[in-house]
Order: sequence, then structure tokens, then C-alpha cells
Amino acid sequence: MVRRGGRKGLLWGTAVFLLLLGFVRPFVALRPLKERVSSAADSWGEEQLFLRRDENDLISYSAWNITGTYRGRWSFLDATNGSTRFLDFGKSSGVSVVELVSSPTRIHGVHYIQGAVTFHDVFDNEHDHGVAQMRLEGVYIWPFQKLRMVANSVANDESIQEEDYFFSNPYNLLGVFSSQVFQESTRDKIRRNKSLTYDMEKHCHVEIAAQVSRISSNQNDGNHDLYHLEGLMEGPATDGDGECFSSILLNATSVNIEVYYNKAVNYTLMVTFISFLQVLLLIRQMEHSNTQSGAAKVSIIMIGQQAVMDAYLCLLNLTAGILVESLFNAFATAAFFKFVVFSIFEMRYLLAIWKASRPMHNGENWETMRRELSVLYSRFYGILLGGILVLYQMHNFLRPILLIMYSFWIPQIVTNVIRDTRKPLHPHYIVGMTLTRLAIPLYIFGCPSNFLRIEVDEYWCIYLGVFMGLQASVLLLQHYLGSRCFIPRQILPEKYCYYRKFENASQETDCVICMTAIDFTQHSNGYMVTPCDHCFHSGCLQRWMDIKMECPTCRRSLPPA
Repeated sequence: MVRRGGRKGLLWGTAVFLLLLGFVRPFVALRPLKERVSSAADSWGEEQLFLRRDENDLISYSAWNITGTYRGRWSFLDATNGSTRFLDFGKSSGVSVVELVSSPTRIHGVHYIQGAVTFHDVFDNEHDHGVAQMRLEGVYIWPFQKLRMVANSVANDESIQEEDYFFSNPYNLLGVFSSQVFQESTRDKIRRNKSLTYDMEKHCHVEIAAQVSRISSNQNDGNHDLYHLEGLMEGPATDGDGECFSSILLNATSVNIEVYYNKAVNYTLMVTFISFLQVLLLIRQMEHSNTQSGAAKVSIIMIGQQAVMDAYLCLLNLTAGILVESLFNAFATAAFFKFVVFSIFEMRYLLAIWKASRPMHNGENWETMRRELSVLYSRFYGILLGGILVLYQMHNFLRPILLIMYSFWIPQIVTNVIRDTRKPLHPHYIVGMTLTRLAIPLYIFGCPSNFLRIEVDEYWCIYLGVFMGLQASVLLLQHYLGSRCFIPRQILPEKYCYYRKFENASQETDCVICMTAIDFTQHSNGYMVTPCDHCFHSGCLQRWMDIKMECPTCRRSLPPA
């Protein structure tokens, strides 16, 4: 009896041991969190009791799918950060982004978690604030909404499960795109953090314990469920001597990708609408200056500068569409309309201005014209490509560069003063182009909910708006009051007077434009006399000078009126 009872006890002991081994095996890679008073670091007791429950008892629980991107804040638990042995946390708080991918396991109620956490504003240097990123893995006990993770060192050539999610997430991709284009470069920071997780694993036990909660529907902007993570991150040293860094509080909320999609689509609709308005304004301006004399009054530098800006916007939108495949149609549409603006309308207008500025050479042979045209296009595309290299090398000074690019009205102002031109630009074109050009930079740097997640820079937006407003105001003053209305008369060069007395006023003279006699008995403003002593009606000669700045009789060049 004793022998039989001992054999039965041995069998029961072996069965219990195998059963416990099956439960413990999934957690071999996890290190238990050390006990803390904080609620974010509770013991594993409740979870272990839960694992022994029957699956029928879990029907009342809801398995939340916490896969997604979470954005929030990180801050130190203690007021003083005196134990930063490994990472130089120069700031006491900053922005954190957590990306998680959840997949079910054989153990009912337990999901396997892989992800990454990114800490912004970590390294406090003189010029910039760095970014630290760590790969994570762990488990999610969904009946208790408990998330437990540790740092996971992954080799550079080793692929991780569900990594396609990270590379296809538009929130992550567009964030990288905006940081590379509109913010400071992170190349040096990524290079110095490439082996961050591996070095952390050698020196620290990085552990995260978090509680997951669902956001109520009245606070949710979309139809999908949103979740909130609140937990604690610890980094005790492997040798047991102190901590690698003080405990960090994590507080993040999941990003609604649908709302994020809608923001990006709304931006592309805005760009498309603005491009359509710019096409209409360009057509209005081309009709306003459809003559040779009218086109020669327009500054070729001003139109070329706007064409370069539209080309850059076309490339940026096309790059964003290629980067985020799910938003390719929206960004490609915006890029196509920008391509139409600069490649068809602005380049055509650029060519018309170039031909009008050289009227004496229009009779040249085709070979000479083609050679000069090739020079014009090579200069334009050379400036376009050279500007890309300059922007790449000086992207840390993007805002001053944008101010320089948005000074495109200044060449026209200078041209008006030098040539003393009359009404080269239509007022609708001046006001419309000023407003439509301001829309995109004000959205990127002034809208707090822009899809690129650029921080709002109110002062820069004010500077840009005032700068563009001053340029447009000067152009409007030149249009209505004269091109040199704000220049003191003492420094102006002597101007030819068309209303001088006609020496042969005693003889009957006909105006060769309208073929009617000129009445010299009227006021002197009724007729105009050219430097070559040819007389015409004032209205006739002014209309003629709007077409050609040549004398209708002898084809001699005429000075500005």
C-alpha cells in the first residue's frame, strides 16, 4: 500500500510539474519587475492566479486589440534625476511614441507584444535635442489590461515579427518624413543610437509595466476604439549597483489612424484647390499682359522663383505619396496639379516674358533660337537641382531659406522702379498669389493639428505674413500711384515729358494711329510728342505703348511714359 501510494504521488507530482512548465515557458525571456509601492509595478500574483483559471471563465472578458501607435509624454518619477549612468537624459520630460503589435498565443488571455518606444528630447546638447529608440517585447494579460515588457536587442540584419507594420504605418512614416524635411536632421542621432538597445541590455534591466484603459466614446474622434497607456519604466543596473536611469513615467494615448488619414487627405485637397486658384490667377495675369510690351514689364526672376517653389512642392508631395502607399492617390493628385502649374502655365509665361524682353532678335534663325532656349531651360533646371542640394545641406536653416524664397515679389518691385513701368501686374494676381502662397507654410508651421506633427511657430508665421503683406502693399501702391511713388523726387533720374509743346503746331497734323487730325487748340494733355518729334493723340499713343514701346511712325524706341 505504501509502495502503491508513493507511485501515485510521484505521477501526480510529475503531472503538476509539466503543467507548470507549460505555463512558465512563455515567460522565460521576461525578467520580473522589482516590487514597488507604485500601482504601475504590481506583483505577478493576480496574473499567475488567472493563468490557472478555466477558459470558460474568460467569456465575460473583452480581448482588446492594442496594436497601434501611442503618443504622449515621458517624465521622471522623482524630481531629481541623479542616476543617469547610461543615457544622458538632459531634460526632465519630453515626447514619447510607443508602437505596439499584439498577436495571440496558445495561452488563452495572453497576447505576445512586440514594439518600440521612442523618447524625444533625451540628449540635451547646445544645438539640438536627441532621440532614443528601443525595441521592446513582452506580454499583454488582457483580462487584467496589464502590459509587461522588457528591452529586446535585435541585430541589424535580423528581422522581427510584424515589422511590416512599423514600415507601413503612415503616422510613423510621415513623422520621419517631416523630421527629415521640415525639422532638424536625425541622421547623427540615429547613428549614435543604432546599438542603443544592445548596450542597454549589457548594462541595464529595462523593464516596463503599464496599465491599459479604453477611452470613452465621447472623447473619441473616430469610430475605432482608442486606448490609453500609463505605466512605469525602470532601468536597474545588471551589477546591482544603483540604476542606469531614474524611473520614468509613461503616459500615451493611441493615435486614431482614420483621423490621421483624414488630415492628410484634407491637406491634399487644400493643395489641389490652391493649385486650381493659382492656374486661374495665372490665366488672368497672362491676359493682362498678353502683348509684347505688357509681357516685357513682368520680371522673369519673379515668375522663375515661383516656378521653382511649385516644383519643390510637387516633389515633396510625390515623395510623401511614394513613402505612404495607402495615401499615394491623394498626394499624387496634389503633386500632379503642382506639376501642371509650374511645367505648363508658369514655364509658358516664362517663355513669353523671355521672348518679349528681346524683340530685336525674334527674326533670328531657328538654330539661334533653339540654342538660346536651351540656355534658358538649362539655367532654370540647373537652379532647381542646385537648390535641392543647397536645401539638403542647409536644412537646419529651413525657415530663413523659406523667407528668402517667399521674397518673390521683390524682383518685380525693383524692376518697376528701374524701368518705371505702368501696371505690369493685375491687382487680382497680386492679392490672390500672396494669399494662396501663404496657405501651405501657415498650415505646416501654424496649424496645431497638422498631419506632419510640426510644432507651431507663431512668431515665424507672423513674420512671414507681415513680410508678404508688405511686398503686396508696395506692388499695389506702384499699381495705383506709380512705380516710383515712394522714391524721393530729388534722387529720381530726369524723365522725358511727352506733353511738351509741339514745334510744328501751326501745321495741320494727323495722328497716324487713328488717322484723324490733331487739334492743337485744346489743352496740351490732348496730344503727346515723342522724342523723335512725332505727334499723336494722348489716348492713341498710350494704347499703342501698352502693345509696343516703339514710335508708330519711325519705329524708334520710346522711353517710359
